[in-house]
This record gives sequence, structure tokens and C-alpha cells, in this order.
Amino acid sequence: MLRPRWIGVLVLCLAVAGAFAALGQWQLARAIESGQVVPSETESVRPLADVLEPGVGIREVDAGQRISVTGTWVPGDYLVVGDRVNDGVLGYWVTGHLATDRPDAAGLAVAVGWTKDRQVADRVADALNADAPSGVVELEGRLNPPEGPEEPASDAAPTDLDNMSVAALLNRWSGADGLRVFTAFLVDDDAADGLETISSPAPSQEIQLNWLNIFYAAEWVVFACFAVFLWYRLAKDAWEREIEELEDAEEQASQPTA
Repeated sequence: MLRPRWIGVLVLCLAVAGAFAALGQWQLARAIESGQVVPSETESVRPLADVLEPGVGIREVDAGQRISVTGTWVPGDYLVVGDRVNDGVLGYWVTGHLATDRPDAAGLAVAVGWTKDRQVADRVADALNADAPSGVVELEGRLNPPEGPEEPASDAAPTDLDNMSVAALLNRWSGADGLRVFTAFLVDDDAADGLETISSPAPSQEIQLNWLNIFYAAEWVVFACFAVFLWYRLAKDAWEREIEELEDAEEQASQPTA
């Protein structure tokens, strides 16, 4: 292995291995770069009109966006939604119907507070339905996509709501025939009297790696290792061949001549 010939082969194999390692590093960088999530501006409060239109599905990039909206509360449309977890505690939301200040008064579902006690939730909802806040209000909060329908529990009452389905809320709102609604709902920053503020953290932004590029990077590392192994294998084969030839020559030399 210390002969000039094999040192030259080693240098060549190391150069090839270095090229393969560089390609592997490039593939790994591509995996990270393509998997990076561009930070969204969800924490900057934007007007609802700039984020979503009635009847249009919310975009993934806008899910969790903090927004501001102006409108009036619709009396009689406060409802209780169950199966709501707040900081790890199961409870209930009280939701309301906000008629936005658009010309068509498009409806927006708003979660106005949380409680772990169903009786408290019912009492607050009944009080708001009997004496809804009047006048124009301006709300700020986080806009969330609607939840899909779920099969109700076997012991649930037909009127119980256990998910924030805008369609289900719309069916319970008064005078909703022909009403345009926003497909997302708002979690209000301020809780109604008697309720706790709903915990609504910013959406997580995880980096998802491109596993195909990582697989390619691993392949290049294997190729680099194989280049060095190939030098070792060739050098060892040459050494073993020389040993065999030397042994054959010694054996022939030790045989008596006729």
C-alpha cells in the first residue's frame, strides 16, 4: 500500500470519494432548503376583508391569522359547543353570530369564551340571548378553519354541538335563509362575562425535510465509502497475488531437478 502506484490509486480514490461527499452534502442542503417553512405573518392583525371572503374556503397560509372585524351581534344565536379543550382541560365554548359590517351583513361565527362547566355555559348563552350586546362592536382574535362533522356520541342529545362546524351553526341561527357566511370562525381575544378567555396560540411552523433528497445524500456517502474500500480491496488483492506467486516460486525452487 506504500508503493507509489498504490499511493497514486489512493489519491485518485480519495478525490472520487471527496466528489461523492460533496454531492451528498449538496443533496442534504437541498433537503433542508426545500423543507424550510417561510414564517407567516399570523401575528400581525389584518382586516377580515383582506383575509377571507364569505363562502370561500380559508387558505392554509391564512389558518390561524389574527384578524379584526366590525359588526353587530345577532340576538338569539348564542350557542354552546362542547368537547372544547382549553389548556388541557375539557369544557365548553359559548359561540355567537356576528353580522359583519359588509353590505350583505355576512355572518361570522365567533367563540366568545370557555368554561369547564356546562351549566355555566348554558347560563351565559341564555343571558346573552336574552340581552345581547347592542351596537357596533370591533373584535380581534384568531381566524380558524371549520371543523368537520363528527358522529355524535350515543348519549348525546340531538341538539348538542360538539364541533365548530360553521354549517351546523348556520342551521341553528335564526333568519339564516339566504345568508352569506364566512367558512372560518373567530376565536375572540376577550371573553364574555362569566367565561374564561379561550387559549388560541399561534399555529406551529414545523420544518418538514425532503426525505428523497436525504436518501440521495445517504447514497452518495455510501459511494464515497465504496471508493476508499475499492482502493483497499485492489491493493489487498495485488498483495495476496504477489504472496501466492512468491510461494509458488519458492515451492518450485525447492523441488529437486531431475
